[in-house]
Amino acid sequence: MTNSTTLLRDRALAFRSLHVPGRPLILPNAWDLASARLVEDAGAGAVATTSAGVAWALGAADGGRLERGRALGAVAEIAGAVRVPVTADIESGYAEDPAGVGDTVRAVLAAGAVGVNIEDGPHGAGQGPLRPTAEQAERLAAARGAADATGVPLFVNARVDTFLRGAGGVDDTLERAAAYLAAGADGIFVPGAVDPGTVKELADGIDAPLNVMAGPGAPPVGELAALGVARVSVGSGIAQAAHALVRRAARELLDTGTYDAQTGGLAYGTLSALMSGGR
Repeated sequence: MTNSTTLLRDRALAFRSLHVPGRPLILPNAWDLASARLVEDAGAGAVATTSAGVAWALGAADGGRLERGRALGAVAEIAGAVRVPVTADIESGYAEDPAGVGDTVRAVLAAGAVGVNIEDGPHGAGQGPLRPTAEQAERLAAARGAADATGVPLFVNARVDTFLRGAGGVDDTLERAAAYLAAGADGIFVPGAVDPGTVKELADGIDAPLNVMAGPGAPPVGELAALGVARVSVGSGIAQAAHALVRRAARELLDTGTYDAQTGGLAYGTLSALMSGGR
């Protein structure tokens, strides 16, 4: 086992250990080197990418429109910029078939990340809201096999889009979750489910760490923890807030010639120190 593989393996094991029901891993999702270092500096135990944020930063729309090489280039930059483990949102695997998903996973590991999110909602015209369960299980099995062949226990977080896409309820989600875990997934991510009763049913019914996506209007982390959640992420929420500030500050400057939106910005020296490695 090479030194780089040993380092990745150690990071992967450390990342796995952070998924504790009732004491969840909190992931303020990042989208570039600067946001990743800010998230790490804030005290996060790991950094998760947001596919939407990465796509926007590279001038593309979200939803399978960013080329795999460019997406994973951003992952490599982020993984190389922080000391904590990195998990990558790879949408539906940036591939048409299971073999391609395996190729993506090998590239993720080469980029230095030790976790992935893989969603079961396909992108493209003429497709249903979700892939058939068996088809998605094959894709997850390919991801698992590709990672295991390298000796790195990559954390495969299987995203179930039943709630996000209005394609099912708790029973449908539990059925998919069981199939995905049998195929080799390590955790289940159910974006769109934040109702406390629903989250409790999912946490109780899934035999693996449950990840929910939170944001304004969702229960606070402490309440989600009490429901049995093991991982809380925010998707593109922070990226959206950051871009909203850019728009607001630009419009204020152009429309009124004032600068109020810039109040509270980080100090020049603080950002320069973070970007130069003075963390």
